[in-house]
Amino acid sequence: MAESNVTNMETSENQNYEFVYTRVFNAPRELVFKVWSEVDHLKNWWGPKGFEWGTANLDFRPGGVFHYSMRSPDGLEMWGKFEYREIEAPEKIVFVNSFSDPEGNKIRAPFSPTFPMEVLNILTFTENEGKTTLTLRGGPINATEEERNTYKGMVESMKQGFGGTFDQLSDYLAKIQPGTQV
Repeated sequence: MAESNVTNMETSENQNYEFVYTRVFNAPRELVFKVWSEVDHLKNWWGPKGFEWGTANLDFRPGGVFHYSMRSPDGLEMWGKFEYREIEAPEKIVFVNSFSDPEGNKIRAPFSPTFPMEVLNILTFTENEGKTTLTLRGGPINATEEERNTYKGMVESMKQGFGGTFDQLSDYLAKIQPGTQV
């Protein structure tokens, strides 16, 4: 069961969140949180469908970084980076997401010269009767008006992208939780 919507919400940094995506997983909150916090789990589901993992290094703590590479089906290598701001296990993860080069420097997205360089994401995990609701709130920070407009214009594409990524997460949770349909 997937549900998503778009909303505007002020953050403490006085920037707008433009995107909210919610998904319910048939798995306990501790497990759903854990697969976000360990590189050996992330490599099994994070990213676009059809992409192959390359390098992945994770320092999961406030101030830590997740730096990784992936290769698209047509051979394009891309790097990404999470910079963790806040972690409250198993309830919340706050991180800044960006595209990067192999050295970890932030770079422009390969698909748009006006996509924001940084996106602040807040993940919240709530459990009810053994199922976990994961809510992702994301929005550009330190962005120009043009970058914010590009981000807003990509909401439908992001819904599809996160839908595919969270489908992979659902499949992975089912695989590591034998006998449970997710």
